[in-house]
Amino acid sequence: MSGKNRWLVIFAVLLVFLSALFYFVHYLIFEDPHHIFIYLVGDVAFVPIEVLMVTLIIHRLLDRQQKQSMLRKLNMVIGTFFSEAGTPLLREMAGFCTREEEVSQILRITPQWNRKKYAEARRTISSQDLPMDPLRRDPEELKKFLLSRQAFFVDLLGNPNLIEHEQFSDVMWAVVHLANELQHRKTLEGLPESDRGHLGNDMNRAYSRLILQWLDYMEHLQTAYPYLFSLATRTNPFDPAASVVVT
Repeated sequence: MSGKNRWLVIFAVLLVFLSALFYFVHYLIFEDPHHIFIYLVGDVAFVPIEVLMVTLIIHRLLDRQQKQSMLRKLNMVIGTFFSEAGTPLLREMAGFCTREEEVSQILRITPQWNRKKYAEARRTISSQDLPMDPLRRDPEELKKFLLSRQAFFVDLLGNPNLIEHEQFSDVMWAVVHLANELQHRKTLEGLPESDRGHLGNDMNRAYSRLILQWLDYMEHLQTAYPYLFSLATRTNPFDPAASVVVT
């Protein structure tokens, strides 16, 4: 038996002993075993109801509040990520997608978007291939951007709240992996087709997952923070005509 289990057993025996001791003291004072038995049966009969209240009602309410608090903290982390790196990264990566214009048309979010529209955009992005060509434009700028944010990405991966958000963790790992792939290549010129295809797959993984997370983030902003959503739509990385100036 482990030390932790031994301590639990000793504690349980102690509680039972204390209960028996109090009942014995009650008997010594009042000498009424009938009265003790009535209350004992009544207390035991109430145990299932007490378990119901504590485990199924109170515990679930507390668990729900804890999850909501954790989600709020996680949404703050995700918001920081998109403000510092996610949105400009989407803008950097868009030029490597051979279907750039088509993706741009799908993701031009407006204040009129609703839950159904976001779900439709997610299905479209998830079901379609987003081929990426690492030599479609100069990859050095993307490499510099990723390496300049590498410490920031590592700090985010160390955030304990990420454990509760598998999708965002996958995004971060895909982005960090792409940064590592680019970092270990001294030059990106004259890549053989095999390596060009490998980098294209790494870009595709990071780009598609980043888009899906961005859609979730935008929907959250539209519901919870309309003023932040307004700025996000005016700086939409998929809309070439987007302008931060309010017209």
